[in-house]
Formats: sequence, structure tokens, C-alpha cells
Amino acid sequence: MKAGKKIYFASDFHLGVPNYESSLAREKRVVKWLDEIKHDAEEIFLLGDMFDFWFEYKHVVPKGYVRLLGKIAEISDSGIPVHIFTGNHDMWIFNYLPKELNATLYREPITREFGGKKFFIGHGDGLGPGDRGYKFIKKVFASKFCQWLFARLHPNFGIWFANFWSKRSRVANGDSDEKFTSAENEWLFLFAKEKLKTENFHYFIFGHRHLPLDLKITETSRYINTGEWIKSNSYAAFDGNDLELRYFS
Repeated sequence: MKAGKKIYFASDFHLGVPNYESSLAREKRVVKWLDEIKHDAEEIFLLGDMFDFWFEYKHVVPKGYVRLLGKIAEISDSGIPVHIFTGNHDMWIFNYLPKELNATLYREPITREFGGKKFFIGHGDGLGPGDRGYKFIKKVFASKFCQWLFARLHPNFGIWFANFWSKRSRVANGDSDEKFTSAENEWLFLFAKEKLKTENFHYFIFGHRHLPLDLKITETSRYINTGEWIKSNSYAAFDGNDLELRYFS
């Protein structure tokens, strides 16, 4: 890493819900954050659920989000790599964002090394024990056949239908608060703990849980959750030596 530069991680903007006005205010907040960090960012990782719903038809994408998309394109065009992960709400991102924003798209967790520290990075959905119902649904939604079937719907109906169900989500109904009870009840913490048995990582960084968390797994390994931007406006920053959770206001 270059001196004075940082790696940034954020997730779960859930743009689109619960209504246009609050989503727009949240989008402007995210754009303001991106404007602030672009001056010392070496790379930016957006760890999924940027949108509460996203589906790309071959020639049609959902309306809106031009401020965020334009800002990401500006940052990417300036030479700062932007990495976008699909989440459980926007897994139907295909080639539009990578092409238009010059961003790198990931559907599965990745490993990277910065400043001599090893990172395991992903959205976090479907990892760890339990949650078998969602894991089954994720396989269905990730099916090429199911995606092909949905694409047969006219965009006016398909996007309306998807947004209708999106508005029934926990975020849309004001229930985005997750509760932390203990590390041993955190599936992603348990996943990281199990992963360390076969491979060493200094940091496991996920979104998905809507809980800003910084938990020590071992003396040399930590689990970081970047939280969300509905209430906490939290993110993580790595300066080459240490990684910390921060809050944007």
C-alpha cells in the first residue's frame, strides 16, 4: 500500500426503500461519504445490497440511483479500483455495472492481501451454519433458468412486481435493527472461526448482518461487520497497519 492511503469497505445501502424521499437522502449521504474518502482511497469495496432490489434486463435496468452510479464511475475513472459484491437483495446484477462503472463484480467471497495482512471479504449471506431456508432460496434465485424465466416478464411488470416484494423487506418496514447477543450466536463469526482451522486470515470482513461489529476471533484474527446505512452509516477503513470501524455523520 502507498503511504497515506486507505482501503475502504461499506455495505447495505438498500437504496430504493422504504420510499423515494428517504432513499434519495441516503443516496446523497453515501455519495458525500464517497466524495470524502476518494482523496485517500487506494481501493473501495462495496460489499453487497447497494440496492434493495436490482434486476438487469438485456436492455433495461431499474430507474434511479444516478448520483451513486455517477460517483462510482467518477472514482473508477480517476484510477481508484472499485469492487462491487452482489448481496442477497441485488444478486441479479449482471454486466451493466461492471461495464458502465468500470468496477469489478464478485458473486462469492474473495481473499486479498494488503500491507502484509490477509483478508477474507464478502457480503456474508449463506455462510456459516443454519439458515437453510435462505440457502435454498439463494440457489433458486442464482439459477440461470430462473433468471431466464424472470427476464421473460415485461420490465414494467417485472420491476414493479420485484419492488412490491422488496417493500415487504425488514428495511422497508423499519425493522433493520439486528440484535447482537454473543459471538457464538453470530453465524459469520462461527464461519470465520471454522475457516481459520484450515487457513489463516487477519481479517474477515462482511456486510449483510446490519450490525457494526468488531470481534476478536484469535489473538491475530478479527471478524469485522461493516453494518448498514439506514441508521448506523458505518464502514471500515484499513490504513496498512490496522482496520477500524468508523461512522459517517
